[in-house]
Amino acid sequence: MAEELLIPDSTSKEDTYKALIPQIRALIEAENDLIANLANISAALKTGFNFFWVGFYILKNHQLILGPFQGPIACTRINLEKGVCGASFQQKKSILVPNVDKFPGHIACSSASKSEIVVPVIKNGEVKMVLDVDSNQLNDFNEIDQKYLEELMKYLSESI
Repeated sequence: MAEELLIPDSTSKEDTYKALIPQIRALIEAENDLIANLANISAALKTGFNFFWVGFYILKNHQLILGPFQGPIACTRINLEKGVCGASFQQKKSILVPNVDKFPGHIACSSASKSEIVVPVIKNGEVKMVLDVDSNQLNDFNEIDQKYLEELMKYLSESI
């Protein structure tokens, strides 16, 4: 696949996911390097939706360590019991946060972040990493984001 995304112009969020996910899958099935795949997933989601921040936190030595991302600089290490990423890790489920200021223990890596979704990547029942997506708009994520990001992370987990 060429390193170019075909993103539909004025369509719904769901239509954009439907167009983007097969392209991302094609990118990562053609590559076996995890870091390269995480970088391309981050770039594709950032490009496709113009999210404020998109990236991965990878489990290493009992912490979530910053991996490939797109957006402003970010927190480098997150303790497993802290923030939305830690909650997603602990609960082994996606977490949608309409307003990060109302999430107990939210880690403010950037004051511009207003809403967030975190989706765990689970392999053999264990969380290996989380996908973290931030928006500079309140209530920017919904069940459509959750459905398609979970689908994408499930696909990713099968390749790691």
